[in-house]
Amino acid sequence: MLYEDPWRKCFNRSEVANVGRAGEGCSCWFFLERENNMAAVELEWIPETLYNTAISAVVDNYSRSRRDIRSLPENIQFDVYYKLYQQGRLCQLGGEFCELEVFAKVLRASDKRHLLHHCFQALMDHGVKVASVLANSFSRRCSYIAESDAHVKEKAIQFGFVLGGFLSDAGWYGDAEKVFLSCLQLCTLQSEVLHCFRAVECCVRLLHVRNGNCKYHLGEETFKLAQSYMDKLAKHGHQANKAALYGELCALLFAKSHYDEAYRWCIEAMKEITPGLPVKVVVDVLRQASKACVVKREFRKAEQLIKHAVFLAREHFGHKHPKYSDTLLDYGFYLLNVDNICQSVAIYQTALDIRQSVFGGKNIHVATAHEDLAYSSYVHQYSSGKFDKALFHAELAIDIITHILPEDHLLLASSKRVKALILEEIAIDCHNKETEERLLQEAHDLHLSSLQLAKKAFGEFNVQTAKHYGNLGRLYQSMRKFKEAEEMHIKAIQIKEQLLGHEDYEVALSVGHLASLYNYDMNQYDDAERLYLRSIAIGKKLFGEGYSGLEYDYRGLIKLYNSVGNYEKVFEYHNVLSNWNRLRDRQFAVADALEDVNTTPQQTQEVVQAFLLAQSMGPTRPCLG
Repeated sequence: MLYEDPWRKCFNRSEVANVGRAGEGCSCWFFLERENNMAAVELEWIPETLYNTAISAVVDNYSRSRRDIRSLPENIQFDVYYKLYQQGRLCQLGGEFCELEVFAKVLRASDKRHLLHHCFQALMDHGVKVASVLANSFSRRCSYIAESDAHVKEKAIQFGFVLGGFLSDAGWYGDAEKVFLSCLQLCTLQSEVLHCFRAVECCVRLLHVRNGNCKYHLGEETFKLAQSYMDKLAKHGHQANKAALYGELCALLFAKSHYDEAYRWCIEAMKEITPGLPVKVVVDVLRQASKACVVKREFRKAEQLIKHAVFLAREHFGHKHPKYSDTLLDYGFYLLNVDNICQSVAIYQTALDIRQSVFGGKNIHVATAHEDLAYSSYVHQYSSGKFDKALFHAELAIDIITHILPEDHLLLASSKRVKALILEEIAIDCHNKETEERLLQEAHDLHLSSLQLAKKAFGEFNVQTAKHYGNLGRLYQSMRKFKEAEEMHIKAIQIKEQLLGHEDYEVALSVGHLASLYNYDMNQYDDAERLYLRSIAIGKKLFGEGYSGLEYDYRGLIKLYNSVGNYEKVFEYHNVLSNWNRLRDRQFAVADALEDVNTTPQQTQEVVQAFLLAQSMGPTRPCLG
């Protein structure tokens, strides 16, 4: 470049600072840059901007100017560090970010948070444990200032919320937990009322990271602690908004498959949504309430809530923000559960793309998005038998989680389950006996590992444990261990019926699987027919005549009636299956699920009031056929 070398030779630190200030508002700065760019157009090349050239000059002299860099405004200082990241100088960048004062200043460049996530993740992938270093430094700092005045402690708490919030957003829950625990300790040293307000806020954040890290027992203790602070505030005549706290409790109960309780608390959280509440809190409450409605099969309510959450996140945070990806994952969950499988795959892919662009690398948020996409792709391609995409994402999820977390972490149970389901289907279609046996054995090991993790976390009498029993039942059928398969299916049905009732979707799945075992492998046709008809009745009631799962029950009945020589029924169910196919062709014709998200949006309070009104009128389930 014609002017790059002279510019770099004459530049010093004070001039860099002046360039930064000029770039924010000096008209001559923009005029000079416009002149340069016009000349560049004539030469058919685009030079680096003067500001970026200045940043490059500073980075080229990083060793000499390291201390001076720290006196720059935070936006310029961050740009210097981002240039270090772009040049792959991660050891030097790690040295800077591991210093608490430096990182505190970088966090103030809030408009560059997504770029900060890039740098941070790159350091973690490089082996620089910057998350734990910062958390430990903050914890030590808090212990030093325990005897300081209230103003110092308050500033430390506020910074702890920012630091812990960043670590939580980045998926480093263990380190975020340490930061929030230190904040909570400082809260106890403040005046009674301020102490209680700050402690409640801290408990909400602490509950969130413990939920994310599957520490559900500690999460329950955190909620009880928050309630005790709420009671103290009430005694002093003060009230704190409970929406965020109740939303996090809903998330905890949902994760533990305590669906009735989760639904009850989501209603309480919705009641707490008031004007002026932070958009992030509103979005998160809507998300959790939607998921609670899905598992209670309140699909109309779930649809209204999640679509409004997606709209709010997109409008407030933008379509490339992690919070928007959070809402998309929950929207994909809703679509998958209302049998709109194709669109759920597209939504999950969009969510994964956002998370990869923000975080990349070995990040837990990326791993969970891979897992969700793996499962939806597996369901979507179940009929075709093309599981390459599903297996790819399942293996990536497991690879990332095992890189970050211990091998007995509960998050692995779900990822291993998904991979096992995929391997089983690949094995069934495999024409090589040795390969088939190897894949089935690998699937068996994964299912057993998932079952043990679930039992350790939730106990025997839990929906998640029941799901693992049901998956083992299907696998044993593929391995031709029919008695073991029957035992697993019956155990799954018994647990699900007691927890969810006799007409739940999960019960229908297990009933259909047991019917398939009796029909195809054990010749118990009367039992199989009864179970098929029960599975069909539940599916139609919940999802309508076009429900995708009906195909397997209809085909099972056609095979069954052929086997017993009831050809009139064979003809009948061939017609039923044909009508089902025509219905499926007409159903879910919309190509892009996001086109249907609040094109004429309601106000949040309208959505809340509509939900609460519908709740007072009783359950509402749509007929999707």
